[in-house]
Amino acid sequence: MTLDQGTHVKLRQAGGEADLDTLRDLILAVGLSSERGAITATFQGSTYWIADLDGRPAGCIGLEHGEGASLIRSATVLPHARRQGLGRALATSALTQATLRGDRAVYLFSSDAGPFWEQFGFTRVAPETVAAALPQTPQVRSGECRGWLKDEVGWMRALGAPSWPGGA
Repeated sequence: MTLDQGTHVKLRQAGGEADLDTLRDLILAVGLSSERGAITATFQGSTYWIADLDGRPAGCIGLEHGEGASLIRSATVLPHARRQGLGRALATSALTQATLRGDRAVYLFSSDAGPFWEQFGFTRVAPETVAAALPQTPQVRSGECRGWLKDEVGWMRALGAPSWPGGA
């Protein structure tokens, strides 16, 4: 990570109601949602991580689990904490967890962060491809109910040999 000297970063798996509130706060702070009640983050069938920068939450990422595949969601880093390696660390954690689960692929929706995800081996796919691969995940179900899926950009990365920066 490219951190200033004296900066302390800690990645931790989220759990409990206090961490759900932290996730919601981070999601709202970066504009991934404008409504607290519309945030579908849950620990049921999902894993989330929080990145703490100098003891304060500065980013998060989620991984919603399906059959043989997972969906990355709520990947965010607060503006003041960007360009310090937090996004890369969070993405790597999620991809590692998906690989350890035995997933064959990881998907996500992103209209504006394509270049970030391409460096991890993601390629663009139709949003319907993502929905078909993970129909029961909270984000897909929310998108179908609220009608935003058709306007999204889907991304997919097959798992097997690592192809993310620094992968071995």
